[in-house]
Amino acid sequence: MAKPWTAELVKKALGVKKCNGSMEAATEDLPLEKAIGVAKDKAGELTGADLKAMTREVIGTCVAMRVKIDGHWPKDALKIIENGEWDDRFN
Repeated sequence: MAKPWTAELVKKALGVKKCNGSMEAATEDLPLEKAIGVAKDKAGELTGADLKAMTREVIGTCVAMRVKIDGHWPKDALKIIENGEWDDRFN
């Protein structure tokens, strides 16, 4: 896997050195636009067919990191994307 790892880019976008380990202590909140930026930075290494799919991969990393996306838990953010509610933000 090519460096920097997606998790490292997410932490850099958040401006933190380490994310909280438990769900109860999770406080990090990544704006969707920063997740899109990470996807653009990793574009050559992610498998998604388009920016939306690559951003979904980045948000998948946020699940394990317990990082919210625009105030939503990552799995909920993925559903919002799937429902097309944030489509205008990918243009």
